[in-house]
Amino acid sequence: MQQLNRRQFLGGALAAPLLSGRALRAQDRTVRVGLIGCGWYGMVDVQAAFKAGGVEVVALCDVDAGHLKQSADKVESLQGKRPQTLKLYQELLETKGLDAVIIATPPHWHALQFIAAMEKKLDCYCEKPMAYDIREARAMVEAARKSGRVAQIGFQRRQAGAIRQARDYIQAGNAGRIVQVDVQIHYEAVLKDPTPKAPPAELDWDLWCGPGPKIPYSDQVGHMNWRLEKTSGHGHLVDWGIHLIDATRWILGETSPQSVMAAGGLYQLAGKITTPDTLTAVFEFDKCPVTWRHRLWGAAEYTPEISNGILFYGDKETVFVTDNRWVTIPRGKGKERKVNEAASEAGLLQMADFLDAVRARRQPSCGPEEGFLSTAAVKLAMISYETGSKVTWDAMREEIVGNKAASRLLKRDYRAPYKHPYQG
Repeated sequence: MQQLNRRQFLGGALAAPLLSGRALRAQDRTVRVGLIGCGWYGMVDVQAAFKAGGVEVVALCDVDAGHLKQSADKVESLQGKRPQTLKLYQELLETKGLDAVIIATPPHWHALQFIAAMEKKLDCYCEKPMAYDIREARAMVEAARKSGRVAQIGFQRRQAGAIRQARDYIQAGNAGRIVQVDVQIHYEAVLKDPTPKAPPAELDWDLWCGPGPKIPYSDQVGHMNWRLEKTSGHGHLVDWGIHLIDATRWILGETSPQSVMAAGGLYQLAGKITTPDTLTAVFEFDKCPVTWRHRLWGAAEYTPEISNGILFYGDKETVFVTDNRWVTIPRGKGKERKVNEAASEAGLLQMADFLDAVRARRQPSCGPEEGFLSTAAVKLAMISYETGSKVTWDAMREEIVGNKAASRLLKRDYRAPYKHPYQG
């Protein structure tokens, strides 16, 4: 099958922020890729890689035989050649001629798979959140540093046109000093039956649970819906909200919060999910406080146009930004708002940046250190929520100050025979 040239997909304004002359010159080398985790977003990443161009998917890995076959069929239709199909990620990492892997498993598996890829000297695109716990994420950073391989974390909203434009606008001082930031994603969660049942025959549920606790299978904690399960996805802030917390940090030029205080609960969806359906978290950054809010029910709200996005309150202007639109709102009555549309294929651009980095042997736009900072921020919020306490963070030492109950949640116990990769 003839592959379309990348410029046919990424041409013009869409590609301008990303594709350098060096990257385009490097495209002549085919990158041989393996995918670990063949669910919904794993295949989104694979199709983005095909759109970016210059890749061959040589192997797929999944603990669900049905997902594995469906994904192999799709890849074969896209590239005219069927990839190898494997159950164990360790087998995939041994594939002859492999250059890079995409990790799109649930986050409780990320650390072991990423570190193993680094030890095999393979480049890696790893979905967010970077890890299930903060100590795993630190072990991943150290593994990437030791290996020297190319590693990209899937915070694709850093490539979104609206977010990039709003960042330039705010950093140029047009909104004045940013005094406060509000971040929110309210939506109606679509839930499945939480009643425990036998897992599908094609799914190895014990292996799916892996280093996390082995919980009873249900439709609600299986494919897709694991995102709202405490032992795997760890909830809406960690799964989806992390994108906007990362974008907020990036726009502000911030690193770690000094402290986090979170409160909320299961007020409407109790018995159906195991993470808060309502949550407010306040992150105290150096420049200003950042407040996160979400509600997973009753989200047909008074202002639906801002239900998913970030509000930067400056002393000159307020700036609202979401994936494909940003709005400036001057202070004072009667001032005209300006709406700026900026559509882009952020996931495609993030994957293209990774593949360019692999060919050019450079580090991509969002490496493990940045991934660690955003992952740690939302994990600290969940630690605050779960302990009902304020969490004060010593970013230099990567320790929670004066709170033993919270400190214990920096690293969770692995289920035998798995061993946690953090040795500090």
